Amino acid sequence: MDTTHQLPSRRTLIRGGLATGTVALAGAGLVVDSRPSAAAVIPAADPFTLGVASGDPEPDGFVIWTRLALDPLAADGLGGMPSATYQLNWQVASDDRFADVVKAGSVAAQPGWAHSVHVEVGGLRPGREYFYRFRLGKHLSPAGRAVTAPSATEMPSALAMAFVSCSNLPAGYFTAYGRLAEERPDLILHLGDYQYEGGGNGVGRNHAGPETKTLAGYRQRYAQYKSDPDLQAAHAAAPWLAVWDDHEVDNNYAGDIPEKVAETPTFLPRRAAAYRAYYENMPLRRSSEPDGPNLDLYRRVRWGRLANFHMLDTRQYRSDQACGDGYKDCPAADDPTRSLPGMEQERWLLDGFRASTARWDLLGQQVFFGQRDNNPTAATTVSMDAWDGYRASRQRVTQGWVDAGVRNPVVLTGDVHAHWASDLCLDYSAPGEVVGSELITSSITSGGNGYDSPTGQHPWAAWNPNLRFWTNLRGYVSTTITASELTARFRCVPVVTTPGAEAFTRAEFVIDDRVRGLRQTVDNPLPTTPSLRRSTPTDEQIVADTIREEAHGSD
Repeated sequence: MDTTHQLPSRRTLIRGGLATGTVALAGAGLVVDSRPSAAAVIPAADPFTLGVASGDPEPDGFVIWTRLALDPLAADGLGGMPSATYQLNWQVASDDRFADVVKAGSVAAQPGWAHSVHVEVGGLRPGREYFYRFRLGKHLSPAGRAVTAPSATEMPSALAMAFVSCSNLPAGYFTAYGRLAEERPDLILHLGDYQYEGGGNGVGRNHAGPETKTLAGYRQRYAQYKSDPDLQAAHAAAPWLAVWDDHEVDNNYAGDIPEKVAETPTFLPRRAAAYRAYYENMPLRRSSEPDGPNLDLYRRVRWGRLANFHMLDTRQYRSDQACGDGYKDCPAADDPTRSLPGMEQERWLLDGFRASTARWDLLGQQVFFGQRDNNPTAATTVSMDAWDGYRASRQRVTQGWVDAGVRNPVVLTGDVHAHWASDLCLDYSAPGEVVGSELITSSITSGGNGYDSPTGQHPWAAWNPNLRFWTNLRGYVSTTITASELTARFRCVPVVTTPGAEAFTRAEFVIDDRVRGLRQTVDNPLPTTPSLRRSTPTDEQIVADTIREEAHGSD
């Protein structure tokens, strides 16, 4: 994994003089101490209620994670755990019965980190499947499955990779996570909105606590989500590459600017709390340990000679949304001084393109990359929260991969609560040569059950020829990547308001090596059996739903 990118030149400091580094978050009362505590009496109840996870694979290893919690919904965010440090034992084996343990050790679970642990396992063989688990006294965690990346010189025969986004607990059941786990891919990308910050109730699944603004609140919210069995299954099935979007902190925030201007004085302490809780609950390496309101998240992971994954952070460093956010016809979107990932991250990405020798270069990122103009007239009315609102930044990135001769550029996107497939161009005002492809995953639950269109077309496709496919059903994208092609299956569940639905492939697209653009191979609309039949909304309803979902994020 390439962790050599530069840190931001100006670290963001919390207003009011809160020091970065040492944890000094309001209400946290934290003292980080790795020494075993004399009061660390092993609890009688199972502390592994939040499952296990792995992430950030390299050729010689990966991160393994767990977090102890006796009462995941405890209001103080500490999971009902005593204020003591516990020593956990961990094992990595070559088989799921742990008959061949190849690595083992111990790690301290500290109250200052909400009893979460991140073990960077090394010394393993490249391109191999492994299994891992933790132990505390008589308590044994569930076992997880992880995969190491191939060696730098290897061209693997295939990579099974899936990507997901947007799981809002009150909106429905996380069935799609469970169906993804059943596929047992080699790698899962989570592209943001892992949890939602808002309060509120839903379809039999209510958020515990109010809107998350404190460290205790964010910790409690993550614990509630991680108590879900389908999410636990997806974490245990494969290593994750996780990046955030906005709802891990605050809807549509930009850098140090919150959604609501009145909350500006308290926003950086809130961001610091949210970033800390994110690190505590994700299988991230020590290079991403938070420093106050800063967390170094963007990174590059190589999968042998087959693929580079450029994992972007499009929230922490972005310029504020132009013209007050929303869908606008906004000249400021062309301002070359504005950037979605921030100028330093842009340079890091372009350097990665120039250095790449991979067959496929994939950008794991959060918001819609290609153009989606919602106005069929001469005016260009687009979302200011997406790359459309940062057109000069998008142009620099796109021109960057063209100039670098990237062999197969593919953008992977979340955020918008619908499946889309899009061609990418250098100039959307006069679309000519296709220079790349974008695959956009729907939500796990955000937006509720959703609906399908038999045509697989959004109304905007009539004047946006780059938009090739759309469905408003929930699900994930499952891919198979080989040296000759990338096959993307848009997997859907028909309902999320009741658990247990089966998944089906709504559409499949292929990107051929060195051929720009998408080739559709499967078109399979939602079955029209009586139990699944729904009325098809009008174009006006579809457009209104699209804009509402993206503006408010289902809060």
